[in-house]
Amino acid sequence: MQEEVSTKIVAIAIRGGKISAEVLDKALKKFVQELEKAQKTASQPKTYRGKQTVKHLVSQNAAISNIEVTDGNIKSFDRTAKKYGIDYALKKDTSELPPRYIVFFKGRDVDVMTQAFKEFSAKTVKRQEKPSLRQQLSKQIQKAKENKHREKEKVNTKERGVEL
Repeated sequence: MQEEVSTKIVAIAIRGGKISAEVLDKALKKFVQELEKAQKTASQPKTYRGKQTVKHLVSQNAAISNIEVTDGNIKSFDRTAKKYGIDYALKKDTSELPPRYIVFFKGRDVDVMTQAFKEFSAKTVKRQEKPSLRQQLSKQIQKAKENKHREKEKVNTKERGVEL
């Protein structure tokens, strides 16, 4: 097995008219740089950012805190968390009838998380207060139908007589 590891064959493709010693030297140096870069990134564990699993969040060796969210509209929270650059994990708890979500985040992000959560809750309250566009449209359509009906009634009740 040791022989297999030590005797690897590497193919380098160089595009050019004439291959001189300088061109070959540059290509080999570039190859060695890329090889060292690949080894450096392979030795370091991948750091996850933003939304991730609880397992990845725990593996970052940071204290974990959580907040319970009962709203089903998690996508808007996702946008807010991205805006503030928070590393977090969502866990859906289906044990209760309306499913609730638990948001896990790093303990050092507590202040940022509270600010992001305030903004998220303000957005949801504002959205609930403001009627939806579909509701407004249906009301306007209903008003238009009523006005049309009134015009028809006026025409039908109008007395028509001969004028001189």
